[in-house]
Amino acid sequence: MKNGNNFKLLYCLLLICQIVLCNFSPLGPYITLSLLPAMIFCIPMSVSTAACMIIAFGSGLAVDWLSEGLIGINAASLVPVALARKSIVRIFFGEDLITRGDSFSVNKYGTAKVSAALMSSIAVFLLFYVILDGAGTRPMWFNLAYFGASLLCNWILALLVTHLLTPDDRK
Repeated sequence: MKNGNNFKLLYCLLLICQIVLCNFSPLGPYITLSLLPAMIFCIPMSVSTAACMIIAFGSGLAVDWLSEGLIGINAASLVPVALARKSIVRIFFGEDLITRGDSFSVNKYGTAKVSAALMSSIAVFLLFYVILDGAGTRPMWFNLAYFGASLLCNWILALLVTHLLTPDDRK
């Protein structure tokens, strides 16, 4: 099982990976890749919502400052993900997980439930990201294509991040 220090180290390494990903992998105007929503979603439930929002803001600001041109876009998009995290967990995994302060895992809840929760988390992130990135200057069809393509690509990355950051209950 992953302990707290291991989680913090993996989180920091994934944050560095996100910075490298933003700097060296432009996939075109229709796709943005981000590990950040899955990283925020995998923060243990024992961490309060306020602390999670501060972590999300700091992580987003670090990525914005070290990689992307728009300062604050990731930070502004991640804070709502941190705010909605416990609600999403409550909807897909139940109240027990929150009251125990446990963390979820793919082995325990299954790929379908975890995927649905991750898609919700990514959708919240992308909703704010696409709106802030376009700032009302792009047509609706472009924003919908951008949202859909990014959602699909980020979902695949989020499953990988979730496997790294959540504990393995089989051990």
